[in-house]
Amino acid sequence: MPPPRLLLVLVLAILDGAVSAHGRLLPASDALPRSADDSTAALRLPSESEGCEMTYGFLPCTETAGGNLFLAVAYGFLMFKSATYLSAGSELLLEILGPGVVGGLFLPILGALPDALLILVSGLSGSKEVAQSQVLIGMGLLAGSTVMLLTILWGSCVVVGKCDLSENSTTVDSQDTKAFSLFGSGVSTDLQTSYAARIMAISVLPFIVVQIPSILKLQSGHRLTLLLGLIVAVLLLLTYCLYQIFQPWIQRRKLEYSRLKHVMSGLLKHAQVHTFGRLIDDDGRPNVPVIEKLFHKIDLDNDGSIERGELQAFIVGVNFEDIDLDSNLAADQVMADFDRSHNNFIEKGEFIDGVLRWLEEAKRAVVSSGVYSKKFMDDFHITTRDEHTALLDKDEEDGESIENPTWTCFKAIALLLLGTAMAAAFADPLVDAVHNFSSATNIPSFFISFIAMPLATNSSEAVSAIIFASRKKQRTLSLTFSEVYGGVTMNNTLCLAVFLSLVYIRGLTWDFSSEVLVIFLVCIIMGLFTSFRKTFPLWTCFVAFLLYPLSLILVYILDYKFGWS
Repeated sequence: MPPPRLLLVLVLAILDGAVSAHGRLLPASDALPRSADDSTAALRLPSESEGCEMTYGFLPCTETAGGNLFLAVAYGFLMFKSATYLSAGSELLLEILGPGVVGGLFLPILGALPDALLILVSGLSGSKEVAQSQVLIGMGLLAGSTVMLLTILWGSCVVVGKCDLSENSTTVDSQDTKAFSLFGSGVSTDLQTSYAARIMAISVLPFIVVQIPSILKLQSGHRLTLLLGLIVAVLLLLTYCLYQIFQPWIQRRKLEYSRLKHVMSGLLKHAQVHTFGRLIDDDGRPNVPVIEKLFHKIDLDNDGSIERGELQAFIVGVNFEDIDLDSNLAADQVMADFDRSHNNFIEKGEFIDGVLRWLEEAKRAVVSSGVYSKKFMDDFHITTRDEHTALLDKDEEDGESIENPTWTCFKAIALLLLGTAMAAAFADPLVDAVHNFSSATNIPSFFISFIAMPLATNSSEAVSAIIFASRKKQRTLSLTFSEVYGGVTMNNTLCLAVFLSLVYIRGLTWDFSSEVLVIFLVCIIMGLFTSFRKTFPLWTCFVAFLLYPLSLILVYILDYKFGWS
């Protein structure tokens, strides 16, 4: 994450480059009338031409396709950074305050804030005619974000998170030996994730409400159904947030995994210091003989397996200097992670495989230190400590204290304010750039916003989801898909409520039947597909991938061949 000063320099450089690139010598037909003594009037900034108006009076603008493409990319990058700051600030705030009101109400709204702001500004300014033209960008973003999450991102998570499927069609965590077997590998999720998929499917109800006049071919009642759809969207949003507050299983799973990761780093750090050599040799490869010595050190009765009591005795000897760790809870988590045979013992092979997985996890988490560094385990422990959060749920064990909570809270608030300010500042210029690029190229703005704008607002969440899925465990995959379904639910409630409010208050025409149909079909197909099963073989990713181009084709055919719009 670049420091604020570097980000400011980047923004100024982008603006200066855009102004320099678009200040141009206008031809006589485009220039304003000038007097005989006005020898410099031919050289004009874009704001001086009749068809180009600077946003806020100082941000650059242009009427050329290339110039608007540059501006769209620049403003899109800034919106991406704002989403990144909001995501980082939200995680820190969750670390301080835990789930409940923060995790269930505040964080989902912050996650959808960039999309909501872009939808809002798409029809907020200008005349009614301009707003009617630009609001199509908001609908394109709404549809594109939902479809991208349920198709490209969902399918990508299946590909990167796939594990071997056992004979009873369940996945074997962290075991991926069948390559790209369409039926022999896949992913599994827990029951709560299927509940999230059902909630997502129900969240399409407001779309159905606003389409009632079109479905029944009524000539009146359009504004009434817009208002009813808005009310339903707001009620569903409140219901979903209340459900998250009182049943915060998504947040709880994230906190549980973060605690396990911190336990892992502490055990590795302790083993590095107190065993008979380095866990990773000079060539960057795991040192299996040292891992075996560690196994025998924990196996106090030398019976060839580690019991829970022996593991807990070893954990008690680990100095977790920055947290007050519950050794019973830590022992349960490590046993669950290592005991693949579910016989309540950790065999030697299971122990070696588990430590190897932990070392690979450490390599991914601490890329900068390198696997040859002697302080590699210290860096991993520091990284997990920074990511660590406390479990505050009443049904769980006491949470772990946060080091320097005042600074963490200040950092979280600063990131949230910076992300919100950037999203509010650059949403309008991005919409203008996309609209002007559409006008310059004659490409419908819906397709541009459908394809490109979700990349700016959802990239950070997509990267995070794919990283989580790559851990190839049911727990992290369940969290990944739950967050995907939660993101779609927020699109169908919060973002749609913003869009319907805009259309209703400004008196715009609701003419988005093809777009609504695409959102409805993708949500219902993927919702039904994921609500009643917990295992998804690799072939299911192609179903998701195929829905993305089919969505674009369907909108094009309905709008430009059948004249729906």
